Amino acid sequence: MTPAQALQKYYGYSEFRHQQEAIINQIMSGGDAMVLMPTGGGKSLCYQLPAVLLPGLTIVISPLIALMKDQVDALNVTGIPAAYLNSTQSSGEQQDIVNRLKAGQIKLLYLAPERLFKSESRLTDFLKSLKVSLIAIDEAHCISHWGHDFRPEYLMLAGLKDAFRDIPVIALTATADQLTRKDILEKLALYNPAQFVSSFNRANISYTVAPKKNSLNQLLAFLDERKDDSGIIYCLSRQSTEDLAAQLRNEGFLAEAYHAGLTTETKARNQEAFLRDEVRIIVATIAFGMGINKSNVRYVVHADLPKNIEGYYQETGRAGRDGLPSEALLFYSPGDAFKLQKFARVEDNEEQSRIMLKKLDDMVKYCQLNTCRRKYLLNYFNEDFPDTCGSCDVCLTGRQTFDGTLIAQKALSAVARLKERFGSGYVIDLLRGANSAKLRDEHKHLKTYGAGADISKADWQRYLRELVILDYLQVSDGAYPVLMLTGKSDAVLKGQEKVELTLSQTTEEVRHHEALPHEASLLQKLKEIRTRIARAENVPPYIILSDASLLELATYLPQSMDELKYISGFGEVKLARYGEAFLTAVVNYCNEMGLASKISSRPTKRERKERKPRSPLANGTRQESFNMYKAGNSIDEIAALRELSATTIQSHLAHFIQTGELDVTELVAPEKMPAIQDAVESYGQQQLSPLKEVLGEDYSYAEIKAVNAWMNREG
Repeated sequence: MTPAQALQKYYGYSEFRHQQEAIINQIMSGGDAMVLMPTGGGKSLCYQLPAVLLPGLTIVISPLIALMKDQVDALNVTGIPAAYLNSTQSSGEQQDIVNRLKAGQIKLLYLAPERLFKSESRLTDFLKSLKVSLIAIDEAHCISHWGHDFRPEYLMLAGLKDAFRDIPVIALTATADQLTRKDILEKLALYNPAQFVSSFNRANISYTVAPKKNSLNQLLAFLDERKDDSGIIYCLSRQSTEDLAAQLRNEGFLAEAYHAGLTTETKARNQEAFLRDEVRIIVATIAFGMGINKSNVRYVVHADLPKNIEGYYQETGRAGRDGLPSEALLFYSPGDAFKLQKFARVEDNEEQSRIMLKKLDDMVKYCQLNTCRRKYLLNYFNEDFPDTCGSCDVCLTGRQTFDGTLIAQKALSAVARLKERFGSGYVIDLLRGANSAKLRDEHKHLKTYGAGADISKADWQRYLRELVILDYLQVSDGAYPVLMLTGKSDAVLKGQEKVELTLSQTTEEVRHHEALPHEASLLQKLKEIRTRIARAENVPPYIILSDASLLELATYLPQSMDELKYISGFGEVKLARYGEAFLTAVVNYCNEMGLASKISSRPTKRERKERKPRSPLANGTRQESFNMYKAGNSIDEIAALRELSATTIQSHLAHFIQTGELDVTELVAPEKMPAIQDAVESYGQQQLSPLKEVLGEDYSYAEIKAVNAWMNREG
């Protein structure tokens, strides 16, 4: 069975996402891999499919019991035999799993790291007696001191390659900056691992930051429009999670708290109720959520400022794992940043304090942005992105600017006259002419003292932050950062450069995204059927089918089992187990309402078929064009030398974009790609002429063909 066939059989999908196929091929060839893929991007599949295809056992290292149970339930429902060993099980249950392992009846075994390597454990010796084909380390950032969720027990994994020699290891994480990635690789001692970094962009999530002013009323207004949706609300302290959950219950919301201080039983009960849709809202500290695979979380709210971008990104990524439109809302106040500074400092460790304070500062910058939030997030993870995304609050509301040159000159002059030795708070006090004891007497005689008294402290904070973002000011590293000038400052001070600043604006509402045009009452019936099946099988509803699959059912109305195969999520096992129940509901509804199948209008995904061998001649002529291009010849030069048309050469090169051997940006400027993608998605990719007409003279057929190939790339 090929990986593509296994994908269709067990998961009901016809194509891989991100770099899944390349990662699976790396594992199947026996190599180690480091995988960085966004939350909801399909990391688990990168080791679950090899586990099915390889002959022996796959061991999965996982940090949380809840995560293990969730993954094992989902695998068993899809027909892949999986189990976990942890402290919640009786000795009889554990012995049963040991017996099944000996009999070769389990393909994936989930374990906590300490379970595998604690000194008195004999489990390692037992597992070495079995045929272990692969080891997967989930949430690999937990091994790094620089990661946002360091767990000391993960350090036990440093001896993994010694204990299991010649067995491939795949380490996976959704959030790790370059420092954390380096740390993971060093601590795990992976052997020449292939590194796979997928796009961090979660296109279905919209990002909003709102000033925190009477945040309970703001939150209630947000939730009132989403009463039937599941969501997570993150708070900084344990007490605030309990207080807010109680307030929400008083307002009629199904909400429970979750934090590390609750009893194990309470945490398990609240989490299980949330997974099963019996509780709609979990109000939690960051102790909640790692590895939670609940696919129908429609929003994540941060009631308080997160400590760093990595944590924020991973937490927001718990929304919309099914690919449907979802929202991330953050309430921000400068006071939150001040409170978090003391938590960021690590006693007797200046270097770690410096890094943690810098991460907090990056988080504050994100909250105070007047430019695209998605671009900032992706740039943070070293990924390029256009200047606008069209779905964060900044891009949706537009950015109104004004000539802020005089304000900038006052700020830069103050920094210069203070000899670049003071932080933003001191600079603002100077500009506002504060009668503060902390201001030195000699500074009260400077020309800039009181020069900005007409501007509020909050606005000065915003303007200074924007000047840093625009690179007219910079902030020093260290526990006590100071403002300094940059190479761009001088031109502003001399009046040679104009500075555009952003008008203050408040985000009062978060925009709704439109769902597919579906039969709403049918969708509700399908959810009821899913809940009934889930209760009978004692698993969360989303493990049976995701909201995205139900939405497709209620949109495209399949009328037969053959048509049902085209609905995402229906692999062979789920089709056999649940197909009839859902199909009967759809057919009955259509008969009652006089509706017909719309399956033919469903956007066709690229089908994965066994490829027919191409003629050696076709492969050879393409390869010759590709070799000439790599040697530095232009398309026109290759066409002339080979006596072929330029269009033919473009088709040759497009083939290698589709196979991944040629980077699309060799033929298309990155800034042109979004417009071509939009046109293709709106008008289809079968005919080039209509696309060329829509896009206009600035776009060539070669560019359109190249982006088409890139959108159909393999893996």
